[in-house]
Amino acid sequence: MVELRKRKPKDEAPAPPPKKKSGPKPKSAKEDTSKAEVTKEDVASAVQEAAAVSAPNGAAAGAKKGTAANGVPKVGDSIDLEGFGGEVETHDGEKTSLKQLVADSKSGVVIFTYPKASTPGCTTQACLFRDSYDPLTSTTGLTLYGLSTDSPKSNTNFRTKQSLPYTLLCDPTASLIAALGFKKAPKGTVRGVVVIEKVAGQEGTAKVLAAESGGPAATVEVVRNAVMGKGKEGGGKSENQKEREDKEAAETATEVADSAAKVDGED
Repeated sequence: MVELRKRKPKDEAPAPPPKKKSGPKPKSAKEDTSKAEVTKEDVASAVQEAAAVSAPNGAAAGAKKGTAANGVPKVGDSIDLEGFGGEVETHDGEKTSLKQLVADSKSGVVIFTYPKASTPGCTTQACLFRDSYDPLTSTTGLTLYGLSTDSPKSNTNFRTKQSLPYTLLCDPTASLIAALGFKKAPKGTVRGVVVIEKVAGQEGTAKVLAAESGGPAATVEVVRNAVMGKGKEGGGKSENQKEREDKEAAETATEVADSAAKVDGED
């Protein structure tokens, strides 16, 4: 009799381990560095542009005292006019430059900047300068100009409609606007004003008497104060202001003397 033997069951293969879910592929150090560099550059650029607008008197941070060769001019700076701000065009199509404008003036120029012709705020500003035109120019020898990125056609229509007695300058590339410190980042024009005076005996050089951004009425007031105070560096006082202060001092002295006399009488 043949004895039948049972076959041993085959060992089952072990189940494969569960697959791990793959997460996002980590960025290489090279990629991270590149992205960080771009971010730093963008931030630095934005800070520099913001500083040019928000710094006192519209001046760029870090501009050297006494010269505008390496930055936006500020009050008290001397400007080398050769090539400064490039070429612009008058509303009637004539090519000119800041150097030429100063040379053609008797004692200097007033240039106010505005964002866009025929808009409410710019119309108010232009008309305020129109109404103050004679007192700001007739006795000072200063020549008044408006400056924007508008086309000659737009500025001509603006000038005609508002009966403006002064020339409007067209700066479509904002080269002069930027050089004066009134270019808005990334695009546009900051409302402001500069007063630039000729320097006697130094052709091609001028001095900044005022440079400031502000609202329509504020820009006119900046010019008025600069003219009254003769643009003295460091905020020189006008003659009228000195007279008022002298008068107040005299009145105070009189009051003190009267009080002293009363005290002596009582003794």
